[in-house]
Amino acid sequence: MLFIVSWSIDPENRNKAIERFLNSGGAPPTGAKMLGRWHAVGGSSGMGIVEASDLVPIQQWVLEWSDIMKMDIHAALTDEQMAPLLAATTSQ
Repeated sequence: MLFIVSWSIDPENRNKAIERFLNSGGAPPTGAKMLGRWHAVGGSSGMGIVEASDLVPIQQWVLEWSDIMKMDIHAALTDEQMAPLLAATTSQ
């Protein structure tokens, strides 16, 4: 399964988040694979795409960071997965 992960960091947690990221690399735990990550220019937010077959490592990752940032997780579909669903809605 693919997940869109977005995060935002409040100014008071900026330095803690920088330190933790530099020490850990911000990678998700075993069982989840970071496919890409992007950081907003001029801000304290960003988003990534993560792949996992189980929700447990996704939740573990959120718990590792939720003390210093807000993380939103959404299940995602690729164009190839979404196209047949869209096509089915137009043929009804």
